[in-house]
Amino acid sequence: MNELNHIDKNKIISRQGGSLTGSLIIPGDKSISHRALILASLSIGETEISGLLEGEDVFRTADALRDLGVIIVRGSNAKWKVNGVGIGGLSNSEGVIDLGNSGTSARLLTGILAGYGFQSILTGDSSLITRPMDRVINPLRQMGATFHSNNEKLPLTIIGSDNLMPLNYDLPVASAQVKSAILLAGLHAPGETSIIEPTITRDHTERMLKYFGADIQLEDKKNGRLIKVRGQPELKPSPILVPSDPSSAAFPTVAATLVPDSEVIMPRVCINPTRMGFYTTLSEMGASIRWINKRTESGEPIADLIVKSSRLNCIEVPADRAPLMIDEFPVLAMAAACAKGKTVFNGIGELRHKESDRLSAIAEGLKNSGVKVEESEEELIIYGDHVPPEGGSRIFSSLDHRIAMSFLVLGLVSEQPISIDDGRTIETSFPNFVGLMRSIGANIITDA
Repeated sequence: MNELNHIDKNKIISRQGGSLTGSLIIPGDKSISHRALILASLSIGETEISGLLEGEDVFRTADALRDLGVIIVRGSNAKWKVNGVGIGGLSNSEGVIDLGNSGTSARLLTGILAGYGFQSILTGDSSLITRPMDRVINPLRQMGATFHSNNEKLPLTIIGSDNLMPLNYDLPVASAQVKSAILLAGLHAPGETSIIEPTITRDHTERMLKYFGADIQLEDKKNGRLIKVRGQPELKPSPILVPSDPSSAAFPTVAATLVPDSEVIMPRVCINPTRMGFYTTLSEMGASIRWINKRTESGEPIADLIVKSSRLNCIEVPADRAPLMIDEFPVLAMAAACAKGKTVFNGIGELRHKESDRLSAIAEGLKNSGVKVEESEEELIIYGDHVPPEGGSRIFSSLDHRIAMSFLVLGLVSEQPISIDDGRTIETSFPNFVGLMRSIGANIITDA
């Protein structure tokens, strides 16, 4: 095992401590925050957004929209005001749009900019420019946009079209971001753009389009879900209250499940059915998870979450559940490492195309922490035995916030501490993660 024998700037270390107790306010949902800014910008008039995730990825979307002519202001009490310019109202950016580490920003903005008859250039950090864009680019080319890139990755030059054609498209792989890019491009096209997704994925774009007044229809078919949007609508500004992010809540949920004698309450968590795969799976493993005070706000269902420590057992997770929990697999793998028996994750090859090759990162980190793991192209098998993993590892997060947070959770129950080489990327999705976890008793320290 790697020894924690020197100090590195930005390194974070987690180790065993006492129980986790108290109430935890989870930051706003990242997926909804991106879409709230985008659709507010494409409406006509002022939209007020409360609860927006104030993390680096969402800031990149806000800055990009500002570069494209939208006035976005953060007011008092963390209320954001967006003065929408309407469909077709964005203006040409004066320079290259840098999206940092935000893949959501890159893919959704590519869909929007495909409908403008000017040239835009998108780029990102050293991680983002390695991530594939072909699944977004290919359908948008069919609609009439032109792209120039380095092997269909960022930096990406988009030469949009003022005359996009509507598209009927079968998604080859279930992806909420690809689906959303096509729907956003479809707003510019006359007539009806339709998509069939083979497996249901996050539907925040569809819900928010409907909330802003778009003509959007959903229909379940034998071969998947059919989604149709009518182009050239006039979106109406609507106030948005962003719920807490269930993907972010997954980290303290697993931590409270694994650390003995813990009980944590998290209010106002989004319980959109397309985001519940993780909670369903963890419950099947034996976790004590309870939802109370269920209600609907701004078109999204929410509830208060209560988690208590539990003993977990192995399960086999079906492949068709993967799109409903794709971001939660890293932290779920930490739960599996502490469960009894062989846990099998099927159909998770999409993890290789996230901020890092998450499948390999999970496998390598667990092996270095003393956990037996088997990895294939689409499958991960984790062998747990109800005792704390050995730990003592140093995890190279590869600028991937979810890998970093997941192994910090594992460190709370490992025999030896676990360290993360660079925790700065955590701010992209979960601002003040360390401070909030420490507020409920987590033994996590920073070396910065």
